[in-house]
Amino acid sequence: MSTPAAKGAGRRASRSSSIIRPSSFVRLLELVALFVLIDWLGAPPPILVTLGPQQTVHTTNPKIGIHTRLTDEVEEWKIQKTLQMVREMGASWIVEYFPWGYIENAQGQYDWSHADLVVDHARRQGLTVIARLGFVPSWARPKDSVTSYLDEAHYADFANFVREFVTHFKGRIKYIVIWNEPNTNFEWGYRPVDPAGYVKLLQAVYPVAKQANPDVQVLAGALAPVLAPPGATDAMSDLEYLQKMYDAGAKNYFDILAVHAYGWTSPADEPPSPDRVNFRRTELLHDIMIQNGDAAKHLIITEGGWNDHPRWTKAVSPAARIENTLRAYDLCKQWDWVDACAMWAFRFPAPAETYQDYFTFVTPDFDPKPIYYEVQKYAEGK
Repeated sequence: MSTPAAKGAGRRASRSSSIIRPSSFVRLLELVALFVLIDWLGAPPPILVTLGPQQTVHTTNPKIGIHTRLTDEVEEWKIQKTLQMVREMGASWIVEYFPWGYIENAQGQYDWSHADLVVDHARRQGLTVIARLGFVPSWARPKDSVTSYLDEAHYADFANFVREFVTHFKGRIKYIVIWNEPNTNFEWGYRPVDPAGYVKLLQAVYPVAKQANPDVQVLAGALAPVLAPPGATDAMSDLEYLQKMYDAGAKNYFDILAVHAYGWTSPADEPPSPDRVNFRRTELLHDIMIQNGDAAKHLIITEGGWNDHPRWTKAVSPAARIENTLRAYDLCKQWDWVDACAMWAFRFPAPAETYQDYFTFVTPDFDPKPIYYEVQKYAEGK
């Protein structure tokens, strides 16, 4: 049996053996520094990106456009490569999202760095940028509300952001889209859709934007093509919504109508009908403009196209998607009242892991899909 003195001596010995002596600690730091140096030396050098020489889009159809999704693309070389590939495909137009909440995260403080990267690279590639504006910052909406929630009390704040945006990009961006699919409650803050409320937003924004830059073209609508019956709580038919916009006095508060034209399972040539969602539904919206004395205004398709997911109920085969897309570009070329046709969507920064991936023309790793090459050949006149 050990004596108390022996036990105490054992504990002291145990404690002393666990202490890292100064010389050992220094050697440990040296080893850590060595591993950090080895890791740093093995890392690839940062990619140096320059704007490069001015480019020109060569295409047989100057209305070809595409909706890019560079909002969350972090690396500059990927932004540049995306836009280079858009030009090389033969598209002259892009629609890009510039979230209000990203640029003015704190009221009155603006961060244009990422937006400038996208716009400057797009212009250097010879592309015309259509800027979609939306996404409410937390300071301009109630706590715990969604980013599409913008009440009338903050219309002036959004109008002020639009003025700053138009001023900042004067000479670089001529087209701005005010909101996205306001005829769905998802994009209207999960509130009942409100055409008159949307028109009030246009009335707050339009004069401010024009004062900042008289040449800017304000696009309204960007309406989702839906077949919601009257009185539905989650959406309103785009045809009904547009008429109610005119009824509320929208005519003098936009320059161009933004249209979303999805084909779902219908071929591009299928005739338009109020009870069908198809590509030529665009003609019905144009008819409403004519009926309201607005025939002089043009339209731009800011979203649209087909999906080739193998199991989604609204998808078509990859071959049918290509055929429909090329035909849709042809239709837009024939329609003198359509300025551009920007299909959804060129590329996502990362896989969506949903049917949305089957709308894209290029993978996140920049691998072109067959539709990319077919549009490219079409743009070359082959």
